[in-house]
Amino acid sequence: MVQAYWVGNELLDRVGPVALGRSLDDRFRGRVGRPVFDRLVGPVPAGALPHHSFHVFGVYPWVGLLRGGRVAEPLRVLDRCRIRWGRVIAITGDGRARVRSRPLVWDGRRLELGAPQEESARLQLDGLGLSSRLRPGDWCALHWDWVCDRLGRHQVAALRRYTLRQLGVVNAQAFPAPAAVLA
Repeated sequence: MVQAYWVGNELLDRVGPVALGRSLDDRFRGRVGRPVFDRLVGPVPAGALPHHSFHVFGVYPWVGLLRGGRVAEPLRVLDRCRIRWGRVIAITGDGRARVRSRPLVWDGRRLELGAPQEESARLQLDGLGLSSRLRPGDWCALHWDWVCDRLGRHQVAALRRYTLRQLGVVNAQAFPAPAAVLA
C-alpha cells in the first residue's frame, strides 16, 4: 500500500471513485464546506486516485496560489512535495547526490513537467539515510530535498504514469478546490 500511494501500482486501480470520494468526504467536507468540497471531489470521476501526486496537485492549497498569480514559492513547494523520479549523476562527499529530474513548470493555466535539470539531494544526515546505496546511473525517488529510495525501471514507469495521470486530471478542472480555498 505504501508503494501504491508514493510510487503507484495496481492497487490504485482497485480503489473506485466511490471509495475515494468517501475518504475525501470523511476528511475534508466538515473543514471546507459544501461549495469547496464539491470542487475537491470534482476530479474523482475524471480519474483521480489516492496517489500522493493527487494530494499534492488536487488537494494541497498551493495550486490555488499559482492560479492567484503568486508563482515562485508555490511552484517550488509543489515540486518539492511531489514524489519525483530522477537519475543519479554523481555522489558527492557531503552526503548528497547530484540528480537529474524534471521539475514542475507553470504556464499560467497548467502544471506540467519541464525539461530535465540537475539538483542536489540529500542522501543522509548524521549517517542516516532513507535509501539503499546508490551509484551514478541509478534511478531514485525524491521528496523535498531527500533521495528516498532506489527505483527499478518498472517503478520509474509507474511513478511517471501516475504522476502524469493526476496532472491531467487536475489540469482539466476549470477551478480546482485549492484555488477555491485560497480565492
